[in-house]
Amino acid sequence: MPPILIASDHAGFDLKERLESWLRDLGYAVKDLGTQNEESTDYADYAHPLAQQVSNGAAERGVLLCGTGLGMSYVANRYPHVRAAVAWSPEIAEL
Repeated sequence: MPPILIASDHAGFDLKERLESWLRDLGYAVKDLGTQNEESTDYADYAHPLAQQVSNGAAERGVLLCGTGLGMSYVANRYPHVRAAVAWSPEIAEL
């Protein structure tokens, strides 16, 4: 199974670290595309590489984390074959 890509800006860093650990504990392979700390960053620097890899088929799925989720989803949705949405609960994610 291809790895799940995960990336965040500084605002999503803590959640990215926790989610990555949880996914690994569940047995998933995870490829962390950054950021690696809480230093201020531009969300697009992390959203573009993840979306590009999903778009070109190098990965089946990814998780993008930022302050609101909106910026990351705007960037990701510019790529062919990528559909990104903001999900704040399991119910919303399922819908």
